[in-house]
Amino acid sequence: MAPPIATDLDDFRSAVRTWCFEHIPKDWESQQTNASDDDFVDFQREWLQTLRRAGFAVPHWPSDHGGGMPISQQIVLYQELAAHNAPRLVVPFVAIHHAAATLFAAGTKEQQRKHLPAILDGEVWVQAFSEPTAGSDLAALKTRAELDGDAYLINGHKVWASGAQYADWCLLLARTDPHAPRRQGISYFLLDMTSTGVDVRPIRQANGESHFCEIFLDDVRIPRTNLVGSENAGWTVAQETLGAERGLTMLELTERLANVGFRRLVEQCVQPDSSGRRLIDDAVVLNGLASLETDISGVRALAVQLVHKHEDRTIQPADASVVKLSYSEILQRFTDFGVEVGALSAQQIRRKSRSGGWESGAWVLDFIGSWEWTIPGGTSEIQRSIIAERGLGLPREPRGAR
Repeated sequence: MAPPIATDLDDFRSAVRTWCFEHIPKDWESQQTNASDDDFVDFQREWLQTLRRAGFAVPHWPSDHGGGMPISQQIVLYQELAAHNAPRLVVPFVAIHHAAATLFAAGTKEQQRKHLPAILDGEVWVQAFSEPTAGSDLAALKTRAELDGDAYLINGHKVWASGAQYADWCLLLARTDPHAPRRQGISYFLLDMTSTGVDVRPIRQANGESHFCEIFLDDVRIPRTNLVGSENAGWTVAQETLGAERGLTMLELTERLANVGFRRLVEQCVQPDSSGRRLIDDAVVLNGLASLETDISGVRALAVQLVHKHEDRTIQPADASVVKLSYSEILQRFTDFGVEVGALSAQQIRRKSRSGGWESGAWVLDFIGSWEWTIPGGTSEIQRSIIAERGLGLPREPRGAR
């Protein structure tokens, strides 16, 4: 179904708001707390199809592929979904953002015909870029791909592959020319996760989840037709993939922080305890809330600005880093504050919804999870270097200092 068309944004907002009241499952958070892997994946697939029928699943895709929503409407859509605490598309995230962006930018017609409709039907993807010795320094990856007839033979080890245990397909970077300069000897592949030699091992995390995985590749054969772009040009293709992590993704997360997380925090602070006292009546707590609201309002504005810059093609090299760094740091302060005001009850170990974000109200688990954001997609230290060098024009750090 095509996205709703409205010439007036207020009318569109009203239509989305009505849809949210009618279609967001009222008890989805309780259903998804302690949900099994199968129930989690099934729920995510069903939610994707619910959004798809409304034209809300992939508004950022081209119109002939089920998208085409004007950017002003996309902003409203994500604002309203966050305001009504809609489930996040966690399992399909890499597919509808990273895989789609890669296929649209560099995929062959056959690759697009095969995978884009399948993604809308629920095909799950994982991104396998990072390695034990090549995380933030992605160009240092060592996974090898050697041409063997009509296929490439892949051997290597990937890590921090989010949701790999659910994935049907994988976005894979591997080195095809070990003698070329680091960024010039990498190729980009589409890997069928059912291939012989693929071993996925979930990593147990401090918050009890196993979202991240290791992927071991032992003589895995990938057909030459699954090469994306030219051989040894994978670094360029990867920039299209990584670019999908910004823009609307950050808009969704900042809106959820404001409309779901901050709202929950305030509600907790205004509830009287057994003696009738309220946390918000404490000047220190009130000042902390005011400071967080100011920070969140600022990063929300930056995220909206970033989306418009993407659309207008006026984005500067450091703009995405500013938003990513700001969100990461604010999320940590926010969840830390939640743990502090939650006192002893916040220390209780409990599960959180598997289809939400880092603002569930299970403050200790949210706080532990918030540290993810200062590492993947470029650590906070790297983001600061990008802002300094590419945004402010400061001299580059000495090479040995990195």
